[in-house]
Amino acid sequence: MAAELKVGGLTPFSATDYPGKLAAVVFVQGCPWRCGYCHNPHLQPRTPDGAMPWRDVLTWLRRRVGLVDAVVFSGGEACMDPGLARAMQDARALGFGIGLHTACIYPQRLQEVLPLVDWVGFDIKAPFSDYRLVTRVAGSGEPARACLDAILASGVAHECRTTTHPDLLPDAQLLALAATLAAKGVSNYVLQQFRAEGCQDAALAGRPLHGYPAPQTLAQIGAMFPRFTFRNHGNEAGGNIISESPAKFPVLQR
Repeated sequence: MAAELKVGGLTPFSATDYPGKLAAVVFVQGCPWRCGYCHNPHLQPRTPDGAMPWRDVLTWLRRRVGLVDAVVFSGGEACMDPGLARAMQDARALGFGIGLHTACIYPQRLQEVLPLVDWVGFDIKAPFSDYRLVTRVAGSGEPARACLDAILASGVAHECRTTTHPDLLPDAQLLALAATLAAKGVSNYVLQQFRAEGCQDAALAGRPLHGYPAPQTLAQIGAMFPRFTFRNHGNEAGGNIISESPAKFPVLQR
């Protein structure tokens, strides 16, 4: 049993975290990056008070059998945890499909778990040479590139996402990034507009977003992919916002 998996939150029912499936979402604790627009900063520390061991979550998941189709492992960064693969195996043994949300930080562990995953939603945050401007961690673009290549080579169903903010990704950079992703073979691309909720960076949160990205930018990007979605605070062309903040642990009593 993957007792070492550290869980920072749970969502008992979600229709938006795994396309076409009703899912329970397990938010794994810990993330090494410090993106200014992060709306779940409480999930960043690896060892906070109140993190829940996987064995207790697995007991809770047994009560979800027949109620949800899948378990999605999110974060934080799920691939940060050495217990992820075993936790996925435990969930699959209960009959659940397996989804993964990842920021593409740990290529080796991602390679380990991809054979266990039915669907992956992953973030590509910027052109790889500019990654540190978003993550605030030097050298973060290379693991992201390696993870992208691994996901596409695996053939697993995917959704590639980029959070948009004009101070981080002006329209010209959005177009350049989209062209790179299309050339690599991304088939389902999502731009999700920055949300101020939970953001601890006052400069980012206070920036007006009206008119960004420009309609012509969205049209050009849309023409590059078989499937493209712009998520604009729930009022979007073609989809819904993926994740909400995780529930607190009293949900385990349900």
